[in-house]
Amino acid sequence: MRVVLAEDSVLLREGLIRLLGEAGTEVVAAVADGPSLVRAVVEHRPDVAVVDVRMPPTHTDEGLRAAVEARRAVPETAVLVLSQYVEVAYADELLADGAGGVGYLLKDRVAQVDQFLTALDDVVAGGTVLDPQVVA
Repeated sequence: MRVVLAEDSVLLREGLIRLLGEAGTEVVAAVADGPSLVRAVVEHRPDVAVVDVRMPPTHTDEGLRAAVEARRAVPETAVLVLSQYVEVAYADELLADGAGGVGYLLKDRVAQVDQFLTALDDVVAGGTVLDPQVVA
């Protein structure tokens, strides 16, 4: 599995790179902002993009907007949003295309590494994975 990771927190980003590497996943790019995410997805054509919602410069919804843009540019890319926040507007847009391969997990509610890795596998396989708080 090839992953592009978009996370502005350097500690979390580096931790996810190591965790994914230990699980046999190749992180082809790790970026810290939305425009870099879009460029990395277009360049690397990953199986999945793992994306934080709030990224520089305003720390509002740049990551989620970039995920929508990246998915438009490379529709076959699965997207797993991993955030502390639920941002409804762009989450709806990401889920509305009906193509599958989409997930939205809340960082604080991922209780086990295996849960995260299973969600990643599920979205790459074309499934949809949603935290119950996102659904609510």
